[in-house]
Order: sequence, then structure tokens, then C-alpha cells
Amino acid sequence: MKTAYIVTGYRTAVGKAPRGMFRFTRPDDLAATVIEHLIKQVPQLDKERIDDIIVGNATPEAEQGLNIGRMVSLMGLNTDKVPGMTVNRYCASGLETIAIATAKINSGMADCIIAGGVESMSPIPFGGWRIVPNYEVAKENPDYYWGMGLTAEAVAREFKVSREDQDAFSYESYEGIKLLMRPL
Repeated sequence: MKTAYIVTGYRTAVGKAPRGMFRFTRPDDLAATVIEHLIKQVPQLDKERIDDIIVGNATPEAEQGLNIGRMVSLMGLNTDKVPGMTVNRYCASGLETIAIATAKINSGMADCIIAGGVESMSPIPFGGWRIVPNYEVAKENPDYYWGMGLTAEAVAREFKVSREDQDAFSYESYEGIKLLMRPL
């Protein structure tokens, strides 16, 4: 079995939706810029040897629709030799792409994958343009349509996790992400 490694990681600054510094920047342009930067930072990497680009996106519509993973591959690598895939796992979309990349490399299905996420909250309303739950399902199981806020509150209540513990976990998680975002 192969072992997957995170060789380097980059991210953009974070803006505030809907009036932040990226409000007029398309998410595909934003992600392509990160890919271009990554390729410049690893000059020994032949971009055509990349097996896949996997991009997580919670709301794949409008400016971040049309298989944004493929668009980011085409735009960021400037070649049509590398496929791109979009993953929707809502708030865990970017993290899921890293898990998929790791599994593919560990299983021998790939050698080199670029994985991450992109999301712009400015051009798209929260939840998307037209939210239409299945009425029968929602009537019987209204919690199936809960967002992350209600889900977090329910988990905290069920497992007796205080707000202070959640904040501490969030802080430690962010510190860990900052470590991952530094070149190894």
C-alpha cells in the first residue's frame, strides 16, 4: 500500500460575505490563482503528471457551478490533460476532497492529486437560489433539512459539549490547519 503525503498547502485570505474584498472575484478565478501559486512553489512537479484535481464546494451553482473542479483544473494548470472533480459535502466538502485524494493514493489509484475547496458566499444566497425540500420527507423528518447551526446545537445538547469546549476545539483545529498550510 502506498502512503499519501501532504506536500504543501495554500489558501487565500478570507473575506467577509457579502461585502468583503472578494465579492467581485469569481470562485473559479480564486481557486485557479491558488493552483497557479502552488505550481510555481513546486517547480519540480510536472503538472501533466497530476492525476486529478478534486475541489469541494457546498453550493455548486451559478459562478461556482458547472463542475468547478474541472474549471479550476483547466484554468489553474492551463492544460486539458488533468481531470477535475467537484465534491459536495456541504461544510466538509474541502476536507472530504483530501480524504478522497488520500484514499486514491493509498489504494494505488493515483500518485499525485491536488485537493481542497472553494466557496464564495457573496454571489449566492445561503442555501442556493431555490430551496425546495421534499414535502413528505420534511413533514416526517424535519431534521433531515437542518443546517449546520441546528445540527451543532443538537450534537452539543446530546453529548453535553459546552460552548467553551466547542470554541477551544475550533481554535485548536484552526491552529492545526495553519500548520498544514505551511510548506513542509
